[in-house]
Amino acid sequence: MNRISARTHRHHLAATVGAAALTLALDVSAATPPSGLIMAWNIDAISTFDPAQIGEVVTNEIIQNTCDPLVDFDTADETKIVPRLAKSWDVSEDGKQITFHLQEGMKFPSGNKATAGDLAWSLQRVVKLGLGNAATLTEYGFTKGNVDQMFTAPDDATLVMKLDKPYPVTLILQAIAANRVAVLMDRQTIMKNEVNGDLGNKYLATRTECVGPYRLAKWNAGEAVILQANEDYWGKKPALKQILIRHVAEAGTQRLLLEQGDIDVARDLTPEDLADLEKRPGVTIDKVLKPQLLYWNINNADPILSNEKVRLAMRYLIDYDGLAKTVMANIGVPRASFAQIGAVGALDEKEGQPFKLDLEKAKKLLTEAGYPNGFEVSLLIGTHSYVSPLAQSVQENAAKIGVKLKIERMSNAQLFSRVRGREYQTTMQGWQTGVPDAHGNASRQIYNPDNRFEAKQTMFPSWRAAYFSEDANKKVDDALFEKDPAKRVQLYQALQREMMEKGPQAYMFQIYNVAGVRNTLKGWTWNGFRTYYDMTSK
Repeated sequence: MNRISARTHRHHLAATVGAAALTLALDVSAATPPSGLIMAWNIDAISTFDPAQIGEVVTNEIIQNTCDPLVDFDTADETKIVPRLAKSWDVSEDGKQITFHLQEGMKFPSGNKATAGDLAWSLQRVVKLGLGNAATLTEYGFTKGNVDQMFTAPDDATLVMKLDKPYPVTLILQAIAANRVAVLMDRQTIMKNEVNGDLGNKYLATRTECVGPYRLAKWNAGEAVILQANEDYWGKKPALKQILIRHVAEAGTQRLLLEQGDIDVARDLTPEDLADLEKRPGVTIDKVLKPQLLYWNINNADPILSNEKVRLAMRYLIDYDGLAKTVMANIGVPRASFAQIGAVGALDEKEGQPFKLDLEKAKKLLTEAGYPNGFEVSLLIGTHSYVSPLAQSVQENAAKIGVKLKIERMSNAQLFSRVRGREYQTTMQGWQTGVPDAHGNASRQIYNPDNRFEAKQTMFPSWRAAYFSEDANKKVDDALFEKDPAKRVQLYQALQREMMEKGPQAYMFQIYNVAGVRNTLKGWTWNGFRTYYDMTSK
């Protein structure tokens, strides 16, 4: 960690958040308030707060701080699972049933008693709605036909989860019990606001109704999110009563706000900002490697891009080394494998990134694929500060071998909508898994349960990329159910090597969570899977 101080800039600070949003809660006119945290972040991807539908990293972090899951990742060791809503759990001898014993005295913000029956309904609801996050459960055998029998509550304090197969128990705890699908929702309040059988989906687009340290007090799209501490929270009460997240897309503006003391945390600083700030007192630069991969997303339905040699050529257009030292310095580490560093079964840093910029090899591959003169293809990007220079770097390299990349920049929400509808040729975007296991990405980036367009498997990047391989699907399943831990690792590593040669995507970097944190804020805590607002204080 490095310390830096505030300094005065001479250029004018443009207004970044509407005055109306700022008057909703905290006084941000001078120093940040002692009872609240103010954070600047690019949050234009937010589209809903329904745990059954959330698919964006930013919204996932917010929901994790408003809705407790059944279990949680240890703050100090993300490979370990610790209690949260469940104070303990038992596993049957055959590994096909987990019984969770819940905390006592839990209430919803509405005042309604929170029970295991509400939790069983919450999990059933995700599957019955069939929205994006249903995949978190359906990939482990839960269906609309069986979910009522698979999640049951024999009493108010006990939840029983039944499984159709003996999946690795640790993986189930990580992938389901610690996931946003396993949060305790206020069934009574939500169902009072049901519209045309939507199980409260429209109502939850702008609200949180769950058990957690904070609740969503206000969301002004494109301006701010305000969280308010829950007075009746079952656990330790948060020291800070309010969290204000200001939408600030420009890294330079975030830096200025941080230096002036107008915010406590900045989340989207550039390598240049970080390099300058780390030399100054007043702020700590904090970072943690998260399980998020930035990748060149390729639509395999395109007749040109469906060619394995074309996709392999695209990997040799990426200047991994040069970008790591410039654009991505302190932002990410080169990574060409679908399994993130630190995951069970992942290749090490060296073997997981065997590529380098090689225009001659890329040209040779394109010629072998039947495109000696190149081709033209679009590249959609979002608003993250580092993506534009990455895209431009690849564009320049591609032009040298006759490939014309047409870059189109748009809001993150628009980008995600286009990708989920398969309305693209290529994009650059991120994907974050929820488990420290190679299966987390293998089951989404490689495995595709149903490639039909009408299947709408939008939470599978493999489906979004129209990539389907029966052989790859089988290899993912074989690794999942392999009982020998060493053999299981070998299977995942072999699949990674294969996918680096002919897989659907070109992986580029594993991303750090980086924040500039003012020293007046104490206890900023995170790991690769969680950020804990309730552990901060002043």
